Amino acid sequence: MLNQQKNRSIAAILALSGTLTISGLHKFYLGQPLWGLLYVLLSWTPIPKVASAIEAVWYLAQDEETFDRNFNLGKKASRNLQQGALQVGAMADALRELDALRQDGLISEYEFEQKRRQMLDQIS
Repeated sequence: MLNQQKNRSIAAILALSGTLTISGLHKFYLGQPLWGLLYVLLSWTPIPKVASAIEAVWYLAQDEETFDRNFNLGKKASRNLQQGALQVGAMADALRELDALRQDGLISEYEFEQKRRQMLDQIS
């Protein structure tokens, strides 16, 4: 469950159910077992029930991007990897075009090397 995408509606429903039943289920769902255990241990007090209600509203008030940033790090990382792969592909195409200009004699070896270094520095 740690690597699965978390849904903010499910997290909110679990948090709201914590106001009526066992508090902390939403924390286990979101991959925060220590907080979940703390909520369960304090379930004889009203503190976790109030905190669960506040968190349910907080989850629903967030937009999807904010929720993903807080609880779905994998989604953001995979999106960044895809964007990085597209950038590397575009950079490879640009380097091929630059090399073709060099081979055709339209730019010097020195100009080619300078531009190639500039382009490679952009992706580092």
